[in-house]
Amino acid sequence: MKPDPRFVKQPKAFWANVRSLSQELGYTVRGKGQIKVFSINDIVGGLKALKLSVAHVVDAAGKATEFGGLLHDYFAHRAGVLNDFVRPRLMNKERAAKEFKTLFEKLNPRCPIPMNKQKGKKKGKAYLTGIINMLVEQGIGECPCDFDPRVLTTITRDGVPVRTLARRVDGAFPSSINPVAIWEVKEYYNTKTFGSRVADGVYETLLDGMELEELFEHENIEVKHYLMVDDEFTWWECGRSYLCRMIDMLHMGYVDEVLFGYEIIERLPGIAKQWAEIKKKRPAGGSIAPRTTSARGPLAWDAPRTRIHRSIPAPPTPAGASRLPRAVPYPALA
Repeated sequence: MKPDPRFVKQPKAFWANVRSLSQELGYTVRGKGQIKVFSINDIVGGLKALKLSVAHVVDAAGKATEFGGLLHDYFAHRAGVLNDFVRPRLMNKERAAKEFKTLFEKLNPRCPIPMNKQKGKKKGKAYLTGIINMLVEQGIGECPCDFDPRVLTTITRDGVPVRTLARRVDGAFPSSINPVAIWEVKEYYNTKTFGSRVADGVYETLLDGMELEELFEHENIEVKHYLMVDDEFTWWECGRSYLCRMIDMLHMGYVDEVLFGYEIIERLPGIAKQWAEIKKKRPAGGSIAPRTTSARGPLAWDAPRTRIHRSIPAPPTPAGASRLPRAVPYPALA
């Protein structure tokens, strides 16, 4: 899933409101297995409960400001894509095993197919990671790929390290040194509870995204960053609030795409082909030169930089949500 462009370039204060309101009002409709949509009245009530100002979301007459309207639109979008797009694509272990077998027989892969980290009767192939490896191999053709990095990701220029990320990732193309793309895999098919280890996986991806944002802002070097997750029970039955956090993280620019369950099969081959095309255009020698253009044209070298998503909208916002301008300035504080 790519981010909806309306919400990509919002200021940090927008996301402060999103997080505070989500915490106060709750992410889900209890007993119905659905993600909440907050009305303007809900938003006002939530801010008042937190003893915060509402002047930025409604005017003196109680009518929604442009900022307040955009907040409502975002909550409607987040709920819509999760309820209607993500939920039916999340797979259980049996469905994942079936899709794995189909792809294995069709593709006859040469890439590694790892085992999961569990023991006893639960030990077996890591179905989601295997699916990802096979589809990446299909998309990149004869290009090399590090399907299991055992080292930290390092970016160099003229052979000198510029940045080294704090964590090891689950995959890097073409390698952990100057990758075009890196990805994280969160599959929990045999998990019966939602513990801190599962939750920490989301925040680890957020950390990687913050480091990549800093890399782009200060060195003008872009590394594509993906999060791929699955297991219907873990993420939908136990962790819907963390799915909301993933959608927030996507629109904050900390990942280029989040792929959910079967969506990996739908989208990953095309994404991997794009990586191969980027690699072909890179100069020989491995080091990464700073970008001189972006999706919006030439970069001003003395201007602040933010990550740019060359994106198309995710699944459409539910009917009834207004379409406001994509960037709304946060009201000045008194």
